[in-house]
Amino acid sequence: MSGAAGTRAYAAVDLGASSGRVMVGRVGPGTLHLTEAHRFPNRPVRLPDGLHWDILALYAGVLDGLRAAGRTASLASVGIDSWAVDHGLLDADGALLGNPVHYRDTRTEGVAERVWAQVPATELYARTGIQYAPFNTLYQLVAARGTAQLGAARQVLLIPDLLAYWLTGTRGTELTNASTTQLIDPNTRSWNGELARQLGIDPTLFAPLRHPGDPAGHLLPTVLTETGLTGPIPVTTVASHDTASAVAAVPARTGERFAYICTGTWSLAGLELDAPVLTEASRRANFTNELGLDSTVRYLRNIMGLWLLQECLRAWNEPDLAQLLCEAAESEPLRSVVDASDPAFLTPGDMPHRIATACRTTDQPPPKSRAATVRCVLDSLALAHRRALMDVQRLADHPVDVVHLVGGGAHNPLLCQLTADACGLPLIAGPTEAAALGNTLVQARTYGDTGASLTEMRALVADTQPLKRYEPRGATEAWRRAERRLAGA
Repeated sequence: MSGAAGTRAYAAVDLGASSGRVMVGRVGPGTLHLTEAHRFPNRPVRLPDGLHWDILALYAGVLDGLRAAGRTASLASVGIDSWAVDHGLLDADGALLGNPVHYRDTRTEGVAERVWAQVPATELYARTGIQYAPFNTLYQLVAARGTAQLGAARQVLLIPDLLAYWLTGTRGTELTNASTTQLIDPNTRSWNGELARQLGIDPTLFAPLRHPGDPAGHLLPTVLTETGLTGPIPVTTVASHDTASAVAAVPARTGERFAYICTGTWSLAGLELDAPVLTEASRRANFTNELGLDSTVRYLRNIMGLWLLQECLRAWNEPDLAQLLCEAAESEPLRSVVDASDPAFLTPGDMPHRIATACRTTDQPPPKSRAATVRCVLDSLALAHRRALMDVQRLADHPVDVVHLVGGGAHNPLLCQLTADACGLPLIAGPTEAAALGNTLVQARTYGDTGASLTEMRALVADTQPLKRYEPRGATEAWRRAERRLAGA
């Protein structure tokens, strides 16, 4: 036991596309408290053969974070979540075959068409329930067919599972993250070996599936020595896709009909369902059926998200964001909007120029200032949120009364208000560290420190975390006009 009386401490390793963090969560009766032990950058590296993750730097950041966490608490467990689809390849000795390729690398260009020639897109969706995205693990592995690296590979581990392997020496693949690979059957919730073989992927590459709450081993003696921790310390499987962890921490009340938007580099907007939606209309709308905690389905659409704003700030050498948001709030609303899911915005580069080009291409005036560009980005994201939530209610026949916005976007009051306005629904913003909280809660539930149900876990979040409510302002007609303008471009 550690911290306040009756609480236990858990280390939540939460890795995002631009940074990683190790958080210490303290959980007990009526208590859920999160503090940051260590934060470190996640900088992709461009090599002659493409864009890669610096996985060794990430692992070193995790070790530094566990060392820092151990200085503040006696840890009951460690859990790891990260972004989806990317993976490491291990050889017959269990050694990593090179740095994992970044999902924004261009190696999968044109691969989807090759896949669809073997398995038509309609059939692929019916068998996997996963939206088309050029970087899905399935397309990455098909792109790697015939390479010496894949030829030497004997196992594929997704990013959180690779780090857990290095920490514990044991291997497995967590289900919520595995569901994003487009290689899981959404009905049986198992690896789709038949599909893999059909596409020339060896199904023996895939590690046995684990579920949130399953044990993932204990920290190795070498890790204990490196971090200064005293063992034994178990590593607990959590919902290792960060969105799955974030949705688990949505502070919805019992009986609430809610939609969620998980915000960060991406926006993931959708519903929590009991079963997948595998209709052709769903495929055409590019909704995905990813698996969530406790046999739920995360039925959602991927939207480019705050990546657009992050890349603008990078192009401008990181100006004062708070000042820009104040100026953007005073800028003309809905003057120009862009499709926030346009593949033209996927890769790094001069985002302000690409946004201006997209406006000109759709016969809209390009932004004339940084503040106007920020307003264009946030109006466009709010409009994309609106479109996703209108579509998801129709496709799932599941009306909602309130929107929960969690993650980094909850820090952005202008985005929150514009999203409430666009959707015409009240919006509850927070918690910002939803993924780390969901990570912590699964560990705490495993050791009996929270209620057993998802409803009880969410009630603890709602009762303990700071939240802010935004009411929609005025009619949504202006948003409908912007939507029609973009649809007709």
